[in-house]
Amino acid sequence: MSDIIRIGNCSGYYGDRLAAAREMVEGGPIDVLTGDYLAELTMSILYNQVQTRGAHLGYVGTFLKQVRDVAETCFERGIKIVSNAGGLNPKGMAAEVEKILAELGVPAKVAYIDGDDLLDDLDELQSRGEAFTNLDTGTALKDARQKVLTANAYFGGWGIKEALDRGADIVICPRVTDAAVVIGPAAWKFNWRRNDYDALAGALAAGHIIECGAQCCGGNYSFFEEVPSFRGVGYPIAEIEADGSFTITKHPGTGGLVSVGTVTAQLLYEISTPAYYNPDVIAHFDTMSIEQAGPDRVRVIGCRGSSPPPTHKVCFNTLGPCKQSFEVLLTGLDIERKAEIHVDQMFHNIGGMEQFDDVDIQLVRTDKEDPGHNEEAHAILRVIVTTDDPEKLGRLLSAKVIELGLAAVPGNAGLGRTGFNGSPAIIHWPALVDSGKLTERVHIDGDAADVLPTQRLDLEEIYYQQTPVNIPPRPAGATARIPFGRLYGTRSGDKGGNANCGVWARSDDAYGFLYDYLTVEEFKRLLPDMAPYEVERHDMPNLKAMNFYVKGILGTGAVSNNRLDKQAKSLGEYLRAKHIEAPLQLVNEST
Repeated sequence: MSDIIRIGNCSGYYGDRLAAAREMVEGGPIDVLTGDYLAELTMSILYNQVQTRGAHLGYVGTFLKQVRDVAETCFERGIKIVSNAGGLNPKGMAAEVEKILAELGVPAKVAYIDGDDLLDDLDELQSRGEAFTNLDTGTALKDARQKVLTANAYFGGWGIKEALDRGADIVICPRVTDAAVVIGPAAWKFNWRRNDYDALAGALAAGHIIECGAQCCGGNYSFFEEVPSFRGVGYPIAEIEADGSFTITKHPGTGGLVSVGTVTAQLLYEISTPAYYNPDVIAHFDTMSIEQAGPDRVRVIGCRGSSPPPTHKVCFNTLGPCKQSFEVLLTGLDIERKAEIHVDQMFHNIGGMEQFDDVDIQLVRTDKEDPGHNEEAHAILRVIVTTDDPEKLGRLLSAKVIELGLAAVPGNAGLGRTGFNGSPAIIHWPALVDSGKLTERVHIDGDAADVLPTQRLDLEEIYYQQTPVNIPPRPAGATARIPFGRLYGTRSGDKGGNANCGVWARSDDAYGFLYDYLTVEEFKRLLPDMAPYEVERHDMPNLKAMNFYVKGILGTGAVSNNRLDKQAKSLGEYLRAKHIEAPLQLVNEST
Protein backbone atom coordinates (compact mmCIF):
# COMPACT_ATOMS: atom_id res chain seq x y z
CA MET A 1 0.00 0.00 0.00
CA SER A 2 1.52 3.30 -1.09
CA ASP A 3 -0.55 5.43 1.31
CA ILE A 4 1.17 4.15 4.47
CA ILE A 5 4.71 3.67 5.67
CA ARG A 6 5.44 0.64 7.84
CA ILE A 7 8.10 1.43 10.42
CA GLY A 8 9.29 -1.43 12.61
CA ASN A 9 11.43 -1.05 15.72
CA CYS A 10 13.84 -3.81 16.71
CA SER A 11 15.39 -2.28 19.84
CA GLY A 12 14.23 -0.40 22.91
CA TYR A 13 17.55 -0.15 24.76
CA TYR A 14 21.24 -1.06 24.59
CA GLY A 15 21.11 -4.79 25.32
CA ASP A 16 17.77 -5.61 23.67
CA ARG A 17 17.40 -8.89 21.79
CA LEU A 18 19.93 -9.07 18.95
CA ALA A 19 17.83 -11.43 16.84
CA ALA A 20 14.93 -8.95 16.76
CA ALA A 21 16.40 -7.09 13.76
CA ARG A 22 16.45 -10.20 11.59
CA GLU A 23 13.02 -11.26 12.83
CA MET A 24 11.54 -7.86 11.95
CA VAL A 25 13.02 -7.95 8.44
CA GLU A 26 12.08 -11.56 7.71
CA GLY A 27 8.78 -11.75 9.59
CA GLY A 28 6.68 -9.64 7.20
CA PRO A 29 6.60 -6.44 5.18
CA ILE A 30 8.17 -3.27 6.58
CA ASP A 31 9.54 -0.18 4.86
CA VAL A 32 11.87 1.08 7.58
CA LEU A 33 13.76 -0.73 10.33
CA THR A 34 14.53 1.46 13.33
CA GLY A 35 16.37 0.91 16.57
CA ASP A 36 16.42 3.02 19.74
CA TYR A 37 19.47 2.40 21.90
CA LEU A 38 20.11 5.68 23.74
CA ALA A 39 18.65 6.04 27.20
CA GLU A 40 20.16 8.76 29.37
CA LEU A 41 21.93 5.93 31.17
CA THR A 42 23.38 4.71 27.86
CA MET A 43 25.22 7.97 27.19
CA SER A 44 27.23 7.45 30.38
CA ILE A 45 27.95 3.85 29.36
CA LEU A 46 29.27 5.04 26.00
CA TYR A 47 31.39 7.69 27.71
CA ASN A 48 32.98 5.01 29.90
CA GLN A 49 33.53 2.92 26.78
CA VAL A 50 35.52 5.75 25.20
CA GLN A 51 37.56 6.29 28.37
CA THR A 52 38.47 2.64 28.86
CA ARG A 53 38.69 1.32 25.29
CA GLY A 54 39.49 4.27 23.06
CA ALA A 55 38.12 7.38 21.35
CA HIS A 56 37.36 5.41 18.18
CA LEU A 57 34.37 3.88 20.02
CA GLY A 58 31.45 5.62 21.76
CA TYR A 59 28.74 3.93 19.72
CA VAL A 60 26.50 0.88 20.25
CA GLY A 61 28.60 -1.99 18.97
CA THR A 62 25.83 -4.57 19.01
CA PHE A 63 24.05 -2.61 16.26
CA LEU A 64 26.91 -3.55 13.91
CA LYS A 65 26.08 -7.22 14.43
CA GLN A 66 22.48 -6.51 13.50
CA VAL A 67 23.55 -4.61 10.38
CA ARG A 68 25.62 -7.59 9.30
CA ASP A 69 22.56 -9.82 9.80
CA VAL A 70 20.09 -7.77 7.78
CA ALA A 71 21.93 -5.41 5.41
CA GLU A 72 21.72 -7.61 2.34
CA THR A 73 18.04 -8.40 2.77
CA CYS A 74 17.15 -4.79 3.56
CA PHE A 75 18.92 -3.53 0.44
CA GLU A 76 17.24 -6.12 -1.76
CA ARG A 77 13.79 -5.25 -0.41
CA GLY A 78 14.30 -1.49 -0.24
CA ILE A 79 14.04 -1.37 3.55
CA LYS A 80 15.68 1.72 5.03
CA ILE A 81 17.58 1.44 8.32
CA VAL A 82 17.47 4.37 10.77
CA SER A 83 19.10 4.12 14.18
CA ASN A 84 20.45 6.33 16.96
CA ALA A 85 23.17 3.76 17.72
CA GLY A 86 25.79 6.32 16.67
CA GLY A 87 25.71 7.64 20.22
CA LEU A 88 28.76 9.81 20.91
CA ASN A 89 30.48 8.86 17.63
CA PRO A 90 28.10 8.60 14.65
CA LYS A 91 30.95 9.20 12.20
CA GLY A 92 32.91 6.27 13.60
CA MET A 93 29.89 4.01 13.47
CA ALA A 94 29.11 5.02 9.89
CA ALA A 95 32.66 4.07 8.89
CA GLU A 96 32.25 0.65 10.53
CA VAL A 97 28.91 0.12 8.78
CA GLU A 98 30.52 0.94 5.44
CA LYS A 99 33.22 -1.66 6.12
CA ILE A 100 30.57 -4.29 6.77
CA LEU A 101 28.70 -3.36 3.58
CA ALA A 102 31.93 -3.63 1.57
CA GLU A 103 32.62 -7.08 3.02
CA LEU A 104 29.09 -8.19 2.14
CA GLY A 105 29.18 -6.62 -1.32
CA VAL A 106 26.08 -4.55 -0.56
CA PRO A 107 26.14 -1.14 -2.38
CA ALA A 108 23.95 0.61 0.20
CA LYS A 109 24.45 4.31 0.83
CA VAL A 110 25.25 5.38 4.41
CA ALA A 111 24.60 8.79 5.95
CA TYR A 112 25.38 10.05 9.42
CA ILE A 113 24.25 13.08 11.38
CA ASP A 114 26.20 15.22 13.81
CA GLY A 115 26.10 18.69 15.32
CA ASP A 116 24.52 17.51 18.56
CA ASP A 117 27.81 17.51 20.51
CA LEU A 118 28.08 20.83 22.32
CA LEU A 119 31.06 20.01 24.53
CA ASP A 120 33.62 22.13 22.69
CA ASP A 121 31.18 25.05 22.41
CA LEU A 122 30.08 25.28 26.03
CA ASP A 123 32.16 28.33 26.94
CA GLU A 124 30.98 30.23 23.88
CA LEU A 125 27.35 29.25 24.42
CA GLN A 126 27.50 30.29 28.06
CA SER A 127 29.04 33.62 27.07
CA ARG A 128 26.05 34.08 24.75
CA GLY A 129 23.57 33.65 27.58
CA GLU A 130 23.02 29.90 27.80
CA ALA A 131 22.95 29.06 31.52
CA PHE A 132 22.20 25.36 31.00
CA THR A 133 20.14 25.41 34.18
CA ASN A 134 19.48 21.95 35.57
CA LEU A 135 15.79 21.26 34.92
CA ASP A 136 15.49 19.31 38.16
CA THR A 137 17.49 21.42 40.60
CA GLY A 138 17.46 24.93 39.11
CA THR A 139 21.26 25.22 39.34
CA ALA A 140 23.19 26.87 36.50
CA LEU A 141 25.93 24.77 34.95
CA LYS A 142 28.63 27.35 35.84
CA ASP A 143 27.74 26.90 39.51
CA ALA A 144 28.11 23.13 39.41
CA ARG A 145 31.01 21.45 41.13
CA GLN A 146 31.15 18.68 38.55
CA LYS A 147 33.29 18.49 35.44
CA VAL A 148 31.24 18.19 32.24
CA LEU A 149 31.98 14.92 30.44
CA THR A 150 29.43 14.92 27.62
CA ALA A 151 26.94 17.48 26.27
CA ASN A 152 24.55 16.41 23.54
CA ALA A 153 21.46 18.17 22.23
CA TYR A 154 18.44 16.02 21.41
CA PHE A 155 17.80 16.47 17.68
CA GLY A 156 14.51 15.75 15.94
CA GLY A 157 13.67 14.06 12.65
CA TRP A 158 14.49 16.64 9.96
CA GLY A 159 18.12 15.62 9.55
CA ILE A 160 16.91 12.06 9.02
CA LYS A 161 14.46 13.25 6.35
CA GLU A 162 17.29 15.13 4.62
CA ALA A 163 19.46 12.03 4.59
CA LEU A 164 16.65 9.92 3.12
CA ASP A 165 15.85 12.63 0.58
CA ARG A 166 19.47 12.38 -0.57
CA GLY A 167 19.16 8.64 -1.13
CA ALA A 168 20.51 7.19 2.10
CA ASP A 169 19.74 3.54 2.76
CA ILE A 170 21.15 3.57 6.29
CA VAL A 171 21.05 6.64 8.55
CA ILE A 172 23.26 6.70 11.64
CA CYS A 173 22.01 9.21 14.19
CA PRO A 174 23.57 10.71 17.31
CA ARG A 175 21.50 11.79 20.37
CA VAL A 176 18.18 12.32 18.62
CA THR A 177 14.92 12.02 20.54
CA ASP A 178 13.63 8.48 20.78
CA ALA A 179 10.72 9.18 18.43
CA ALA A 180 12.84 11.03 15.84
CA VAL A 181 13.78 7.78 14.11
CA VAL A 182 10.06 7.41 13.31
CA ILE A 183 9.23 11.08 12.62
CA GLY A 184 12.03 11.44 10.06
CA PRO A 185 11.05 8.53 7.82
CA ALA A 186 7.34 9.46 7.99
CA ALA A 187 8.13 13.06 7.03
CA TRP A 188 10.27 11.72 4.15
CA LYS A 189 7.56 9.37 2.92
CA PHE A 190 4.81 12.01 2.85
CA ASN A 191 7.04 15.05 2.27
CA TRP A 192 5.51 16.82 5.24
CA ARG A 193 6.16 20.51 5.73
CA ARG A 194 7.69 21.83 8.91
CA ASN A 195 4.33 23.17 10.11
CA ASP A 196 2.26 20.05 9.39
CA TYR A 197 1.97 19.84 13.14
CA ASP A 198 -0.99 17.46 13.43
CA ALA A 199 0.66 14.94 11.12
CA LEU A 200 3.98 15.33 12.92
CA ALA A 201 2.24 14.92 16.28
CA GLY A 202 0.79 11.64 15.10
CA ALA A 203 4.22 10.40 14.06
CA LEU A 204 5.62 11.54 17.40
CA ALA A 205 2.95 9.56 19.23
CA ALA A 206 3.66 6.51 17.05
CA GLY A 207 7.37 6.87 17.73
CA HIS A 208 6.79 7.16 21.46
CA ILE A 209 4.70 3.99 21.41
CA ILE A 210 7.17 1.81 19.51
CA GLU A 211 10.42 3.31 20.82
CA CYS A 212 10.68 0.77 23.65
CA GLY A 213 10.43 -2.25 21.41
CA ALA A 214 8.41 -5.15 22.78
CA GLN A 215 7.09 -3.11 25.71
CA CYS A 216 4.03 -2.02 23.69
CA CYS A 217 3.50 -5.61 22.55
CA GLY A 218 2.75 -7.00 26.01
CA GLY A 219 6.10 -6.53 27.72
CA ASN A 220 5.87 -5.14 31.27
CA TYR A 221 2.08 -5.02 30.91
CA SER A 222 0.06 -4.75 34.13
CA PHE A 223 -2.67 -7.16 33.03
CA PHE A 224 -0.14 -9.76 31.94
CA GLU A 225 -2.72 -12.54 32.16
CA GLU A 226 -4.21 -11.11 28.95
CA VAL A 227 -1.01 -11.82 27.03
CA PRO A 228 -1.40 -15.17 25.22
CA SER A 229 2.30 -16.02 25.35
CA PHE A 230 5.51 -14.38 26.52
CA ARG A 231 7.57 -16.68 24.31
CA GLY A 232 9.07 -14.78 21.42
CA VAL A 233 7.21 -11.55 22.14
CA GLY A 234 6.92 -9.61 18.88
CA TYR A 235 8.36 -6.19 18.19
CA PRO A 236 6.12 -3.33 17.08
CA ILE A 237 5.27 -1.89 13.68
CA ALA A 238 3.69 1.53 13.20
CA GLU A 239 1.68 1.82 9.98
CA ILE A 240 1.59 5.60 9.56
CA GLU A 241 -0.74 7.42 7.17
CA ALA A 242 -0.34 10.77 5.44
CA ASP A 243 -2.39 12.68 8.03
CA GLY A 244 -0.46 11.22 10.98
CA SER A 245 -3.05 8.61 11.92
CA PHE A 246 -1.48 5.24 12.53
CA THR A 247 -2.01 1.61 13.48
CA ILE A 248 0.24 -0.31 15.86
CA THR A 249 0.69 -4.00 15.09
CA LYS A 250 3.30 -6.78 15.07
CA HIS A 251 4.25 -9.62 12.77
CA PRO A 252 1.90 -12.62 12.77
CA GLY A 253 3.03 -15.68 14.66
CA THR A 254 4.96 -13.76 17.29
CA GLY A 255 4.20 -13.80 21.00
CA GLY A 256 2.83 -10.95 23.05
CA LEU A 257 -0.22 -8.76 22.54
CA VAL A 258 -1.10 -5.46 20.89
CA SER A 259 -4.22 -4.05 22.53
CA VAL A 260 -5.73 -0.76 23.60
CA GLY A 261 -4.30 -1.52 27.03
CA THR A 262 -0.72 -2.24 25.91
CA VAL A 263 -0.70 0.88 23.72
CA THR A 264 -2.20 3.06 26.47
CA ALA A 265 0.41 1.79 28.89
CA GLN A 266 3.24 2.78 26.58
CA LEU A 267 1.74 6.20 25.88
CA LEU A 268 1.89 6.85 29.63
CA TYR A 269 5.51 5.73 29.89
CA GLU A 270 8.12 8.31 30.90
CA ILE A 271 5.98 11.39 30.31
CA SER A 272 5.05 14.35 32.46
CA THR A 273 2.23 16.50 31.05
CA PRO A 274 -0.11 15.38 28.24
CA ALA A 275 1.68 17.95 26.06
CA TYR A 276 4.60 15.80 24.93
CA TYR A 277 7.53 17.97 23.86
CA ASN A 278 9.81 17.24 20.94
CA PRO A 279 12.09 19.63 19.01
CA ASP A 280 9.89 19.19 15.91
CA VAL A 281 6.40 19.45 17.42
CA ILE A 282 4.40 19.29 20.64
CA ALA A 283 1.98 16.34 20.57
CA HIS A 284 -1.12 16.57 22.74
CA PHE A 285 -1.77 13.10 24.09
CA ASP A 286 -5.09 14.28 25.57
CA THR A 287 -6.56 14.69 22.07
CA MET A 288 -6.07 11.29 20.47
CA SER A 289 -8.55 8.44 20.17
CA ILE A 290 -7.55 4.78 20.45
CA GLU A 291 -9.52 1.75 19.34
CA GLN A 292 -8.97 -1.93 18.74
CA ALA A 293 -8.99 -2.40 14.94
CA GLY A 294 -8.52 -6.17 14.92
CA PRO A 295 -6.39 -8.87 16.53
CA ASP A 296 -3.06 -7.26 17.49
CA ARG A 297 -4.03 -4.06 15.67
CA VAL A 298 -4.68 -0.76 17.49
CA ARG A 299 -5.60 2.38 15.56
CA VAL A 300 -4.77 5.85 16.88
CA ILE A 301 -6.27 8.98 15.33
CA GLY A 302 -6.74 12.66 16.06
CA CYS A 303 -3.53 13.53 17.89
CA ARG A 304 -3.23 17.30 17.62
CA GLY A 305 0.06 19.13 17.32
CA SER A 306 1.46 22.56 18.16
CA SER A 307 4.56 24.52 17.27
CA PRO A 308 7.69 23.10 18.85
CA PRO A 309 9.15 24.78 21.93
CA PRO A 310 11.86 27.43 21.43
CA THR A 311 14.49 25.19 23.02
CA HIS A 312 16.11 21.82 22.52
CA LYS A 313 16.85 19.56 25.47
CA VAL A 314 20.50 18.84 26.25
CA CYS A 315 21.78 15.70 27.95
CA PHE A 316 24.86 16.47 30.05
CA ASN A 317 26.86 13.90 31.93
CA THR A 318 29.03 15.37 34.66
CA LEU A 319 31.60 13.88 36.99
CA GLY A 320 30.12 13.77 40.46
CA PRO A 321 31.45 12.82 43.89
CA CYS A 322 32.78 9.36 44.72
CA LYS A 323 30.37 6.76 46.10
CA GLN A 324 30.79 3.38 47.73
CA SER A 325 28.06 1.05 48.88
CA PHE A 326 27.85 -1.96 51.17
CA GLU A 327 25.06 -4.49 51.51
CA VAL A 328 24.62 -7.08 54.23
CA LEU A 329 21.89 -9.59 55.02
CA LEU A 330 20.41 -9.40 58.50
CA THR A 331 18.36 -12.34 59.67
CA GLY A 332 15.63 -13.31 62.10
CA LEU A 333 14.47 -11.46 65.16
CA ASP A 334 15.15 -7.83 66.16
CA ILE A 335 16.10 -6.70 62.66
CA GLU A 336 15.95 -2.98 63.42
CA ARG A 337 18.11 -3.27 66.52
CA LYS A 338 20.61 -5.46 64.65
CA ALA A 339 20.78 -2.84 61.93
CA GLU A 340 21.50 -0.08 64.47
CA ILE A 341 24.30 -2.09 66.04
CA HIS A 342 25.81 -3.07 62.70
CA VAL A 343 25.84 0.52 61.41
CA ASP A 344 27.35 1.84 64.65
CA GLN A 345 30.03 -0.86 64.62
CA MET A 346 30.86 -0.35 60.95
CA PHE A 347 31.35 3.41 61.18
CA HIS A 348 33.32 3.08 64.42
CA ASN A 349 35.69 0.73 62.61
CA ILE A 350 36.16 2.96 59.56
CA GLY A 351 36.62 6.21 61.46
CA GLY A 352 33.16 7.74 61.82
CA MET A 353 30.37 9.11 59.65
CA GLU A 354 31.52 12.70 59.82
CA GLN A 355 34.38 12.09 57.35
CA PHE A 356 31.86 11.62 54.52
CA ASP A 357 29.82 14.29 52.73
CA ASP A 358 26.74 12.09 52.81
CA VAL A 359 25.72 8.78 54.37
CA ASP A 360 22.58 7.01 53.16
CA ILE A 361 21.32 4.10 55.26
CA GLN A 362 18.49 1.91 53.98
CA LEU A 363 16.90 -1.07 55.70
CA VAL A 364 14.97 -3.10 53.14
CA ARG A 365 12.52 -5.29 55.04
CA THR A 366 12.14 -8.44 52.96
CA ASP A 367 11.83 -10.57 56.12
CA LYS A 368 8.57 -12.21 57.21
CA GLU A 369 7.30 -13.13 60.65
CA ASP A 370 7.49 -16.87 61.34
CA PRO A 371 9.34 -17.45 58.03
CA GLY A 372 8.58 -20.50 55.95
CA HIS A 373 12.17 -20.87 54.75
CA ASN A 374 15.57 -19.27 55.29
CA GLU A 375 15.25 -16.59 52.60
CA GLU A 376 12.02 -15.28 54.18
CA ALA A 377 13.98 -14.39 57.34
CA HIS A 378 16.32 -11.93 55.58
CA ALA A 379 16.36 -8.15 55.47
CA ILE A 380 18.91 -6.13 53.51
CA LEU A 381 20.94 -3.35 55.10
CA ARG A 382 22.34 -0.94 52.49
CA VAL A 383 24.87 1.73 53.37
CA ILE A 384 26.09 4.23 50.75
CA VAL A 385 28.79 6.78 51.54
CA THR A 386 29.65 9.82 49.39
CA THR A 387 32.75 12.01 49.37
CA ASP A 388 34.80 14.20 47.07
CA ASP A 389 37.97 12.53 48.39
CA PRO A 390 38.60 9.21 46.59
CA GLU A 391 41.35 8.35 49.10
CA LYS A 392 38.67 7.66 51.70
CA LEU A 393 37.07 4.94 49.57
CA GLY A 394 38.07 1.78 47.75
CA ARG A 395 39.55 -1.56 48.76
CA LEU A 396 40.82 -0.42 52.14
CA LEU A 397 37.38 0.77 53.15
CA SER A 398 35.85 -2.51 51.97
CA ALA A 399 38.41 -4.44 53.96
CA LYS A 400 37.58 -2.48 57.10
CA VAL A 401 33.93 -3.47 56.69
CA ILE A 402 34.56 -7.10 55.74
CA GLU A 403 36.84 -7.73 58.72
CA LEU A 404 33.87 -7.32 61.06
CA GLY A 405 32.11 -10.41 59.70
CA LEU A 406 32.78 -12.67 62.69
CA ALA A 407 32.46 -9.94 65.31
CA ALA A 408 29.06 -8.57 64.32
CA VAL A 409 25.41 -9.32 65.10
CA PRO A 410 24.20 -12.92 64.64
CA GLY A 411 22.86 -13.98 61.26
CA ASN A 412 24.72 -11.38 59.22
CA ALA A 413 25.98 -12.37 55.78
CA GLY A 414 27.69 -10.29 53.13
CA LEU A 415 25.84 -10.16 49.83
CA GLY A 416 29.04 -10.04 47.82
CA ARG A 417 27.79 -7.25 45.56
CA THR A 418 27.94 -3.49 45.49
CA GLY A 419 26.25 -0.77 43.52
CA PHE A 420 29.06 1.80 43.88
CA ASN A 421 32.73 0.85 44.08
CA GLY A 422 34.33 4.08 45.26
CA SER A 423 34.71 5.68 41.83
CA PRO A 424 33.19 9.04 40.92
CA ALA A 425 29.53 8.81 40.04
CA ILE A 426 28.34 10.14 36.69
CA ILE A 427 25.60 12.70 37.20
CA HIS A 428 22.83 13.30 34.67
CA TRP A 429 22.29 17.03 34.13
CA PRO A 430 19.21 17.82 32.01
CA ALA A 431 19.08 21.33 30.56
CA LEU A 432 17.80 23.39 27.63
CA VAL A 433 19.52 25.34 24.88
CA ASP A 434 18.12 27.99 22.55
CA SER A 435 17.18 26.14 19.34
CA GLY A 436 18.39 29.11 17.33
CA LYS A 437 21.96 28.19 18.23
CA LEU A 438 21.81 24.67 16.82
CA THR A 439 22.36 23.23 13.35
CA GLU A 440 22.21 19.59 12.31
CA ARG A 441 24.73 18.35 9.77
CA VAL A 442 23.96 15.48 7.41
CA HIS A 443 26.98 13.71 5.89
CA ILE A 444 26.49 11.60 2.77
CA ASP A 445 28.54 10.87 -0.36
CA GLY A 446 31.40 12.93 1.02
CA ASP A 447 29.25 16.06 1.31
CA ALA A 448 27.78 17.78 4.35
CA ALA A 449 24.43 19.57 4.37
CA ASP A 450 23.19 21.86 7.14
CA VAL A 451 19.65 21.31 8.40
CA LEU A 452 18.14 24.14 10.43
CA PRO A 453 15.71 23.39 13.25
CA THR A 454 12.11 24.50 12.72
CA GLN A 455 12.61 27.17 15.37
CA ARG A 456 14.97 29.04 13.01
CA LEU A 457 12.49 29.25 10.13
CA ASP A 458 10.26 32.09 11.43
CA LEU A 459 7.04 30.14 11.01
CA GLU A 460 3.78 31.29 12.53
CA GLU A 461 3.39 29.92 16.03
CA ILE A 462 0.41 27.61 16.49
CA TYR A 463 -0.72 26.15 19.79
CA TYR A 464 -3.59 23.75 20.10
CA GLN A 465 -5.51 23.90 23.39
CA GLN A 466 -7.53 20.86 24.37
CA THR A 467 -11.15 21.60 25.19
CA PRO A 468 -12.61 20.26 28.46
CA VAL A 469 -14.39 16.91 28.36
CA ASN A 470 -17.09 15.42 30.58
CA ILE A 471 -15.85 13.11 33.33
CA PRO A 472 -17.97 10.02 34.07
CA PRO A 473 -19.63 10.17 37.51
CA ARG A 474 -18.17 8.22 40.40
CA PRO A 475 -20.17 5.02 41.02
CA ALA A 476 -22.17 5.22 44.24
CA GLY A 477 -23.15 2.57 46.77
CA ALA A 478 -21.40 0.08 48.99
CA THR A 479 -17.65 -0.48 48.84
CA ALA A 480 -15.30 -3.41 49.31
CA ARG A 481 -11.57 -3.78 49.83
CA ILE A 482 -9.52 -4.79 46.79
CA PRO A 483 -5.95 -4.42 45.49
CA PHE A 484 -5.71 -1.28 43.36
CA GLY A 485 -4.16 -3.31 40.55
CA ARG A 486 -7.22 -5.56 40.17
CA LEU A 487 -9.01 -2.48 38.82
CA TYR A 488 -6.28 -0.34 37.24
CA GLY A 489 -3.19 -0.67 35.11
CA THR A 490 0.00 1.31 35.61
CA ARG A 491 3.25 2.05 33.81
CA SER A 492 6.17 3.87 35.43
CA GLY A 493 9.66 5.03 34.54
CA ASP A 494 12.33 7.70 34.89
CA LYS A 495 12.68 11.23 33.55
CA GLY A 496 16.12 12.34 34.70
CA GLY A 497 15.89 12.84 38.46
CA ASN A 498 12.10 12.47 38.37
CA ALA A 499 9.75 9.53 38.05
CA ASN A 500 6.37 9.09 36.42
CA CYS A 501 3.55 6.72 37.25
CA GLY A 502 0.78 6.53 34.68
CA VAL A 503 -2.55 4.98 35.70
CA TRP A 504 -5.45 3.99 33.45
CA ALA A 505 -8.89 2.48 33.76
CA ARG A 506 -10.59 -0.01 31.45
CA SER A 507 -14.14 1.33 31.70
CA ASP A 508 -15.91 4.66 32.04
CA ASP A 509 -17.24 3.75 35.50
CA ALA A 510 -13.77 2.76 36.70
CA TYR A 511 -12.35 6.02 35.36
CA GLY A 512 -15.10 8.03 37.07
CA PHE A 513 -14.01 6.56 40.39
CA LEU A 514 -10.30 6.93 39.61
CA TYR A 515 -10.65 10.58 38.63
CA ASP A 516 -12.39 11.46 41.87
CA TYR A 517 -10.48 9.14 44.20
CA LEU A 518 -6.81 9.17 43.27
CA THR A 519 -5.81 12.69 44.21
CA VAL A 520 -2.19 13.63 44.81
CA GLU A 521 -2.91 13.41 48.53
CA GLU A 522 -4.30 9.90 48.21
CA PHE A 523 -1.39 8.88 45.97
CA LYS A 524 0.98 9.96 48.74
CA ARG A 525 -1.10 8.21 51.41
CA LEU A 526 -1.00 4.95 49.49
CA LEU A 527 2.72 5.34 48.80
CA PRO A 528 4.06 7.08 51.92
CA ASP A 529 7.64 7.08 50.60
CA MET A 530 6.41 9.52 47.92
CA ALA A 531 5.23 12.00 50.58
CA PRO A 532 8.48 14.04 50.81
CA TYR A 533 8.42 14.84 47.10
CA GLU A 534 6.45 17.29 44.96
CA VAL A 535 3.93 15.33 42.91
CA GLU A 536 1.93 16.59 39.93
CA ARG A 537 -1.18 14.92 38.54
CA HIS A 538 -2.01 15.30 34.85
CA ASP A 539 -5.34 14.04 33.51
CA MET A 540 -6.00 12.42 30.13
CA PRO A 541 -9.71 11.61 30.06
CA ASN A 542 -9.52 10.51 26.41
CA LEU A 543 -7.30 7.63 27.55
CA LYS A 544 -9.24 7.08 30.81
CA ALA A 545 -5.88 7.86 32.37
CA MET A 546 -3.84 10.14 34.57
CA ASN A 547 -0.13 10.57 35.14
CA PHE A 548 1.66 11.27 38.40
CA TYR A 549 5.00 13.05 38.07
CA VAL A 550 7.21 12.68 41.16
CA LYS A 551 9.90 15.34 41.23
CA GLY A 552 13.34 14.63 42.63
CA ILE A 553 12.81 11.06 43.74
CA LEU A 554 15.60 9.77 41.48
CA GLY A 555 18.08 12.39 42.65
CA THR A 556 20.82 12.95 40.09
CA GLY A 557 19.63 10.34 37.60
CA ALA A 558 19.67 6.63 36.94
CA VAL A 559 23.44 6.22 37.11
CA SER A 560 24.00 7.89 40.45
CA ASN A 561 20.93 7.72 42.70
CA ASN A 562 20.90 5.43 45.72
CA ARG A 563 17.62 3.60 45.15
CA LEU A 564 17.36 -0.14 44.51
CA ASP A 565 15.13 0.60 41.52
CA LYS A 566 17.15 3.40 39.97
CA GLN A 567 14.73 4.01 37.07
CA ALA A 568 11.37 3.72 38.89
CA LYS A 569 10.35 0.77 36.74
CA SER A 570 8.63 -0.89 39.70
CA LEU A 571 6.75 2.15 41.01
CA GLY A 572 3.56 1.35 39.11
CA GLU A 573 3.35 -2.25 40.33
CA TYR A 574 4.03 -1.01 43.87
CA LEU A 575 0.92 1.15 43.58
CA ARG A 576 -1.10 -1.76 42.13
CA ALA A 577 -0.23 -3.87 45.19
CA LYS A 578 -1.88 -1.41 47.59
CA HIS A 579 -5.40 -2.18 48.89
CA ILE A 580 -8.18 0.39 48.57
CA GLU A 581 -11.90 0.73 49.30
CA ALA A 582 -13.64 0.74 45.92
CA PRO A 583 -17.28 0.71 44.84
CA LEU A 584 -18.72 -2.79 45.03
CA GLN A 585 -19.92 -2.42 41.44
CA LEU A 586 -16.32 -2.15 40.22
CA VAL A 587 -15.12 -4.93 42.51
CA ASN A 588 -17.77 -7.29 41.13
CA GLU A 589 -16.92 -6.35 37.55
CA SER A 590 -13.23 -7.18 38.15
CA THR A 591 -13.86 -10.77 39.19
